[in-house]
Amino acid sequence: MKKVTCECGHQNPLGTEICESCGKPIEENSEPKTLLNMRYEGVARRSQTYTTTIIDKIWMFFSSVKVGIWLIVLTLVASALGTLFPQEMYIPPTANPSIYYAEEYGYLGEIYYLLGFHNLYSSWWYMLLVAGLGISLIIASLDRVVPLHRALKTQRVTRHANFMKRQRVYGTSSISKEEVDETFSKVRERLENNKYKVSEENGNLVAEKGRFSRWGPYVNHVGLIVFLIGCMLRYFPGMYIDEHVWIREGDQVVVPGTDGQYYIENEQFLLEFYDEDDETFGEAIQRGGGAVVSNFQTDAILYERQDADTVGDLGELVPVAEHEIRVNFPMSHNGFNFYQLDYKLNELKTMSFTVENKETGETQGRMDIDLYNPQSSYDLGDGYEVKIRDYFPDYFLNNDNVPSTRSKIPDNPVFIFEMITPETPEGEVSFVGIRQNLEPLGENQYKMTFLDVETNNVTALGVRKDRTLPLLIAGGVIFMVGLIQGSYWAHRRIWIQRINGEVWIAGHTNKNWLTLRRDIDEAIKETNLTSPKDQVEEKEASLESKDSTFENDPLEKDHIDSNTDNESKK
Repeated sequence: MKKVTCECGHQNPLGTEICESCGKPIEENSEPKTLLNMRYEGVARRSQTYTTTIIDKIWMFFSSVKVGIWLIVLTLVASALGTLFPQEMYIPPTANPSIYYAEEYGYLGEIYYLLGFHNLYSSWWYMLLVAGLGISLIIASLDRVVPLHRALKTQRVTRHANFMKRQRVYGTSSISKEEVDETFSKVRERLENNKYKVSEENGNLVAEKGRFSRWGPYVNHVGLIVFLIGCMLRYFPGMYIDEHVWIREGDQVVVPGTDGQYYIENEQFLLEFYDEDDETFGEAIQRGGGAVVSNFQTDAILYERQDADTVGDLGELVPVAEHEIRVNFPMSHNGFNFYQLDYKLNELKTMSFTVENKETGETQGRMDIDLYNPQSSYDLGDGYEVKIRDYFPDYFLNNDNVPSTRSKIPDNPVFIFEMITPETPEGEVSFVGIRQNLEPLGENQYKMTFLDVETNNVTALGVRKDRTLPLLIAGGVIFMVGLIQGSYWAHRRIWIQRINGEVWIAGHTNKNWLTLRRDIDEAIKETNLTSPKDQVEEKEASLESKDSTFENDPLEKDHIDSNTDNESKK
């Protein structure tokens, strides 16, 4: 970056409005006879100095506060729309999202699904919004905090006369040379007693207090960046898991998000009810007209796959945890938490059939069909065979009046059988379901007869693991620290200098000017120094005085307005 040399010898970056060392206003970048813009100490910001290359334009774009606000607004609007309907993870696990949203919420639900709002928080464009917000926070902070820190660190005690004049709080006093040193000593002592850090150079003083509050907004930004990083890490494998699994009694299933490292087994499912004869709840249960569940729990065993000894060996599953999982009493292991969420009693597991001669009533063989994994054909012996042409675990007729299934859960199983017997070697077709036995291709000689059914209980466990939680907490804490830091403290500076045989006093703060003036008055009391004035208040008072004059003398106002119009025409 190019440098601009001040008359004090300090080299300032191109674009600097106030010399970082002596405070002399650089008039090429500053309007004379106006108060200095002290928001960033008049430093040169890269986004306002270099705007030619593509990198400069990208830096300038993301450093803009307006861009940051728009990114926040867009992220908030998108997040709000994401809560209009449930996210995909919260709809029934067996439901097809493309059908579910349209059936449940109509046309709006269909648009919601087509636009990808059903998986909003993991969508690529939402991640781009969050990433853009993070980039904006980083660039906007660097664009301001680095030059601001350099300027505050470089500033000298003795400041240029024009710097003093163009501060909001400014005043001069004339005192004798004999009492100057004693006055400065007394003022310094009082400022130090008021917790100001006082520095001296060439007989001049600068008192500073609360500089750390200037970094409050940037600490906020750091907290937000840490929080956003924690949010984005949730979409990295293994960092965040929030799933649920249905486990049938006696079965083992792989724990989601572990790539087969962990398995969980439903050893037994228990369901308990309140006793109707109980003195405490019996009367309420009888009024309710039905049994009330007092507890449902899963006796679960967690297995971990050990390292394989040889190539091709999948390793051995070793029990690592065992727990009776109840509501609000999860099983925990290695960062995983398993919660009891739901259950389903008497889910169909196996259906048994036989082939029966409709005329004689004779039956042949028995076939036990595993409803979760049926075979394609069953040999019943003596030339009898049954083939499964089609299987619908949860049967329904779709919009085209064609048999279909809602899910793979056997809630309403229907089979299309082909029966091959010695009398009918070409086969007969039968459509069989619960309380259904149809012959779609004409009357058959044989039929499928239901024999028996086997059921089991199924439990739903929530699986959660969150390694990003420490980052989210840290980001929130850092943000609150920055908020308190910037809200409850103010950066105050008081300059007291000997210029042209007078004592000049100037002051600046980023907020609460009344307190700054009170600190100055407290420091100079019982001295011959005059309290400095607030130039903004004086200007406002002067304007109010003119308005008052106009109200009392309308002709004077018309005369001034006429002169103003004439000057405008010229």
